[in-house]
Amino acid sequence: MQHTTADPATCAALSTAHAEPLTGTAAVARGWLCLEQRGPWGRNALVQSHLDPELGRALDAKASEHGVRVQLIRHPGRHADTPEATARRVLLANTAPGSGWLRELTTTDPAELLDLDFERIAAGHHDGWGRPVAGPVLLVCTNGRRDRCCAVLGRELINDLAGEDAIWETSHTGGHRFAPAAVLLPSGYTYGRLTAEAVGKILSAAAAGEVALELCRGRSTWNHAGQAAELAVREHLGEHRADALRVTGGTAELVDVAHQDGRRWQVTVRTRELDPPRPNSCGKAAVRPTATTAVAITDRSTPNRPPRPASSE
Repeated sequence: MQHTTADPATCAALSTAHAEPLTGTAAVARGWLCLEQRGPWGRNALVQSHLDPELGRALDAKASEHGVRVQLIRHPGRHADTPEATARRVLLANTAPGSGWLRELTTTDPAELLDLDFERIAAGHHDGWGRPVAGPVLLVCTNGRRDRCCAVLGRELINDLAGEDAIWETSHTGGHRFAPAAVLLPSGYTYGRLTAEAVGKILSAAAAGEVALELCRGRSTWNHAGQAAELAVREHLGEHRADALRVTGGTAELVDVAHQDGRRWQVTVRTRELDPPRPNSCGKAAVRPTATTAVAITDRSTPNRPPRPASSE
């Protein structure tokens, strides 16, 4: 397919031109609630679509209190409005390694979702809600009213992936400047600057219980420092099994990472401002973006082992 040449002044083009690191930039969420809503989406899709804005506002407030992120989703293709009583799909995920899950149901009354126990969802309990989803799902941001890069680059990617059942369009996921951007469920691994070829590798790896590291921004389960640390240990080990690693504690600068086989590391993470200033979203004023990267990995499984430089720096 012939791709549109990106405007060199867009946030995504500037981010790519300056090689802004992807690591440690995923939205932070232990759970994801995704509601099918066709028709137009405004800048703040939950309250600027044909979903009842009061419902969208209430869902967002209840879910975010417990670290669950609410998204609107729709199938790729034409986006004619859906009558209010039409059945729509709902996806619900928990991203915790080793115990995460992805479930779905169909509803004609989205207000029922206010009855969900978001505290238990964030803690890893689905309590029999819905039914299991057989394979991984990739949510590609196409929220063009939020940022033009998602409209142009996200839409191009969606068109390239036509016919792929595992793909949904979604509202804003964070990080327009990394468009095309997407979130993989149930793992919560988040990606940027995607191509159709990369999506194929991501979905194939996920179906095999693995994580594709190329273009990965981090796992939403962890905070930004944890995302960078976990990816650095993965690169260091060549570890692709999705649930092999977990962040077990630490601070914004020293993050503890553990392997399911008992090995442990402490990762030194640095957050720094980047030059030159540039908009982090199209139309916004130029700012100095921050990058969160791992700079050293210390093996805590063997006493007195000196730190090794992190390959993700």
